[in-house]
Amino acid sequence: MRRLPPDTPLFPPTRSLPGIAWRAGSRADMHRALPEEVPVAVVVDGSTLAVMMASPGDIEDFAIGFALGEGVVASHDEITGFEAVTHEQGIEARIWLRAGRAAELAARRRFMAGPVGCGLCGIDSLEAAMRPLPSVAANDLRLGAAELARATEALRAAQPLHARTQGTHAAGFLRPGMGLLLAREDVGRHNALDKLIGAMARQGISAGQGVFVMTSRLSVELVQKAAVAGCSMLIAVSAPTAHALRLAEQAGMTLAGFARDGGFVAYARPDRIDFEVSDVA
Repeated sequence: MRRLPPDTPLFPPTRSLPGIAWRAGSRADMHRALPEEVPVAVVVDGSTLAVMMASPGDIEDFAIGFALGEGVVASHDEITGFEAVTHEQGIEARIWLRAGRAAELAARRRFMAGPVGCGLCGIDSLEAAMRPLPSVAANDLRLGAAELARATEALRAAQPLHARTQGTHAAGFLRPGMGLLLAREDVGRHNALDKLIGAMARQGISAGQGVFVMTSRLSVELVQKAAVAGCSMLIAVSAPTAHALRLAEQAGMTLAGFARDGGFVAYARPDRIDFEVSDVA
């Protein structure tokens, strides 16, 4: 067992592995970079909270973002320490909380050992899975339609791991008029958003000042995580689920899907979007 400082690569992010390619009726031997995934245990004050399959980078961001999203902590200030410990089987992301906070953990305790990005695997109850969300309705953020339509294109340019493997998701934070400020990648879409939220918390960036952009469909768990983080707008390259839309409406969140090829579909709170209308003679 090795104890490593935060953000030290614990496992290689990719592995070049052999395959046989078949194209246009011909066969060729090849090697291709594939994204790695490993079990990551989030351990809080010595007790395992969750085990998720994730990409082995930005582990501190992941642990902190996961703790924030699950209500283990209300702010980054409640975390007093972090340590990444690697084993042959995977990684322990150990965090320590301020005195008294650990006692409140039981109400949101989870034990998970699920597939990639399975945000609700093993959750203790249906009521906990569909917990009430904080409202972001009062946020008066505005985003131009043209900037929204370009958001996933900007995120694609910030995905070096995907460029190598074509096998990862990403979550990005966009500030209106300032472009994409931060992005994180992972094999799981929920993990990517956890990593982004954790990175923002560590850097003191408020989620209420911008927009989350995703390379995936918009699921219930992504809406939950965005609302808990205080983000009032969620954009994705694919569709929202019907229940994700219902939750977004309840939380007062703007939801936009199919943001690609210069367009998008706004599903909830479109009043935050400045639609550009050209005069037609």
